[in-house]
Amino acid sequence: MEYKPNEFESKWRSFWQENQVYKTENDFSRPKYYVLDMFPYPSGDGLHVGHPLGYVASDIIARYKRLTGFNVLHPMGFDAFGLPAEQYAVETGIHPEITTQVNSQKYKRQLDNLGFSFDWSRAVKTCDSSYYKWTQQIFIWLFESYYDNNLQKAQPINQLISIFEKEGNSQINAACSKVETFSAADWAKFTAKEREDVLMCYRLAYRKVGFVNWCEALGTVLANDEVKDGVSERGGHPVIKKPMLQWMLRITAYADRLLQGLEEVDFSEAIKTQQRNWIGRSEGARLFFKLQNGEQAGLEPIEVFSTRPDTIFGATFLVLAPEHQLVDKITSIEQRETVVNYQKQAAAKSERERSADVKQVSGVFTGAYALHPISNELVPVWISDYVLAGYGTGAIMAVPSEDERDNRFAKRFNLPIVEVLDKSEFPKAELGEKVGIYINSDFLNGKTATEGFDLALDYLEEKGLAIRKINFRFHDANFSRQRYWGEPFPVIYNQEGCIEIENDLPVVLPPLSDFHPTADGKSPLARLSDWVNTPKGKRETDTMPGYAASSWYFLRYMDSHNDKEPFSAEAVNYWQQVDLYVGGSEHAVGHLLYSRFWNQFLYDLGKVPHKEPYKKLINQGMIQGIIESVYLKKEKVNGRSQFVSADLIKPEELDQYARILVHIRYVSNYGAPDSFLDLKGIEQFKQWRADYADAEFVLNGFNHLVTHSETGKMSKSKYNVVNPDDVIQEYGADCLRMYEMFLGPLEDAKPWNTKGIDGVYRFLRKFWDLYTQQTLTDAAPTAAELKILHTCLKKVSIDLENYSFNTSVAAFMVAVNQLREVKCDKKAILQPLLIAIAPFAPYTADELWALLGNAGSIHNSTTFPSYDEAYLIEDNFQCPVSINGKLRYTFQFPLNVAQEL
Repeated sequence: MEYKPNEFESKWRSFWQENQVYKTENDFSRPKYYVLDMFPYPSGDGLHVGHPLGYVASDIIARYKRLTGFNVLHPMGFDAFGLPAEQYAVETGIHPEITTQVNSQKYKRQLDNLGFSFDWSRAVKTCDSSYYKWTQQIFIWLFESYYDNNLQKAQPINQLISIFEKEGNSQINAACSKVETFSAADWAKFTAKEREDVLMCYRLAYRKVGFVNWCEALGTVLANDEVKDGVSERGGHPVIKKPMLQWMLRITAYADRLLQGLEEVDFSEAIKTQQRNWIGRSEGARLFFKLQNGEQAGLEPIEVFSTRPDTIFGATFLVLAPEHQLVDKITSIEQRETVVNYQKQAAAKSERERSADVKQVSGVFTGAYALHPISNELVPVWISDYVLAGYGTGAIMAVPSEDERDNRFAKRFNLPIVEVLDKSEFPKAELGEKVGIYINSDFLNGKTATEGFDLALDYLEEKGLAIRKINFRFHDANFSRQRYWGEPFPVIYNQEGCIEIENDLPVVLPPLSDFHPTADGKSPLARLSDWVNTPKGKRETDTMPGYAASSWYFLRYMDSHNDKEPFSAEAVNYWQQVDLYVGGSEHAVGHLLYSRFWNQFLYDLGKVPHKEPYKKLINQGMIQGIIESVYLKKEKVNGRSQFVSADLIKPEELDQYARILVHIRYVSNYGAPDSFLDLKGIEQFKQWRADYADAEFVLNGFNHLVTHSETGKMSKSKYNVVNPDDVIQEYGADCLRMYEMFLGPLEDAKPWNTKGIDGVYRFLRKFWDLYTQQTLTDAAPTAAELKILHTCLKKVSIDLENYSFNTSVAAFMVAVNQLREVKCDKKAILQPLLIAIAPFAPYTADELWALLGNAGSIHNSTTFPSYDEAYLIEDNFQCPVSINGKLRYTFQFPLNVAQEL
């Protein structure tokens, strides 16, 4: 019987669905195991072969854990809200719900074809009101909470109100925005709007005016990672910094806990380092520089945060962010035009660009001076785009003798540099390194660098010039988008401007036909006056960002049909944490950090039993494609474009050529170093690129146009996408699954090569033939056969526990070759081997399981075979004998012989 997977794969898909083979119940009598994939955004392009890599790995673990007795939760859903669907709606007029539905169905079909054991009965789609109803509820809980620094947890805002009514806020130690001190009597006199404004400074979900990445063309705020070189990654539209009233989440309140939690989870060190760097915890001081004539003008001192208060005597100028609220107030008339022009330039850059390159500095003088806190000397105030309004106070104390960027700034603009540490005894010390003896530093002179921090801070605090403070690099999370396709806020603004929460959830996203942003930059929802205007007031027209839904979806899977609450205590207490989470490292900071924050908040509310949502995280590597391009002469030859075979071009001539990407179907030998277009391929290329129909082609001696091949990301724009449907059609899903695992360690990047899949396909045919090209017997296996089987079982069992999939596949290949050599036909050997390979090749395993006369599916009717060390003991020792450096004899000695004295 020939191995033809296309003849039985659809049969088993139907069987699994009809018999609900992978449906999971909350069976409290069994140990649980929760395997989770980062759910996909369903784009119109569908999957390419790089996407399933992580899904295959998690599916193997899910199937393996089921076979070892665990009750496995392995769900899937769709991250369905987002800007791409809305932008497509702007361009085509097709409602995002329609495209999302079509794309989701396409994704589900492709995922099912790959044989994944997802429990689709628990599926979630974030754009369904039955789901986002609970996202809205969690937002309400955030809005109705504040963070108590003494208790280190979230508390109800009503408790805070009670304290305000009794004693004001002077004794409150809470995470908050800047707020004036007030008494209980003051609170009693406040209007409803004034009280609302005060509470907004404490709420975990709050509104404030902040500088955001505003894209006029897309009509929305963009995250930093959606902006590159001053333009949007989607569409390449200009992006500027713009002050807007935004909803924010006070994630900074959880900064220390998010850092501490990294010690409790099994993440890679690379991911932990990314998160630690993003949070950016630093200890230092708030320092205050009074402005020259500032008191007469009613201006507050400039507040800076410094991790090196010991270097204050080297502070020779201040630098403010171009957006700092004081810039317009302190800029002199003479410098006004220069400052305004610079502010416009800075607004066109993303935060990432502004902070990326320490070697490039720019800035302008405001014309204002501050007073040095100790010496009272005049210190010039500049602005520069390397200072960010959202980080710290938006102002820095520049010490050019101890900071590389400050040093470059000072040298460029001829500002003074005062050395504060004598590092002569440390000739290899770098700029900013805390070594040496203080000089030019008043009371610190003669002290060592290790003593300076505390001595300086004690002195400054005693004089009322500084306050000890822990600062963080990251800032509160923007939670507003001026778009339609997202979760509506359950918020109404009454006539006094106060917020009223809509508790009758869900607040359903209304139908819409015009998806363009409004002329004044508001969400398209602002056009729906009947929806916006309610008897209580006006609804919020911003919608929530993409990470809102993905911050808690792992909890909804535990109880996805609950219409009374997001999830029951019974369900979360059973499933607990996600045991294994698999997804791309590109989500290391955004999604992963936000979901950890939401989970810690829900833990504070007593909604979940663990502070951390994920026990172990694996980031799969990228499967890369081969990017093919042809060489085009930059200058036309006799008025014609000329393409030249790559092997005819000398290295020194390469700058004379441009590279034109080629669609892979035109490449005759795709994936090889000598990929080329033959005469037929050239004709197809001319048809595809009609603008080169009259081009001249300089071919090599084989009438080939050799192409340039390189490895890179799979992308439609690079014409190197491989559709898994095509691979499955030719080789079967099991072959695709095993090939992707065989490519290398899961975490590594690796190139896709269609040629390489042939080897895995040949292996599966050999495996198939063991069961179908001979009659299997009930005879007792030989010692050699038992050793082959149990060697394989041991290797695979250990490898699966260590998530080493490529070596598991290699172990199966070795075992099959050895069993073929010994002509094994024993059921006692081949049936356990079939069960062991079932997680890797589920379709093939079920088909052979049935051919062996078994009923039902192998995946829920048996257990994973255990290995026995007794079968792995060697009986003999082979001793090689060499004469004159050459192997002459090999002697075998039994290992069970008693030692003779």
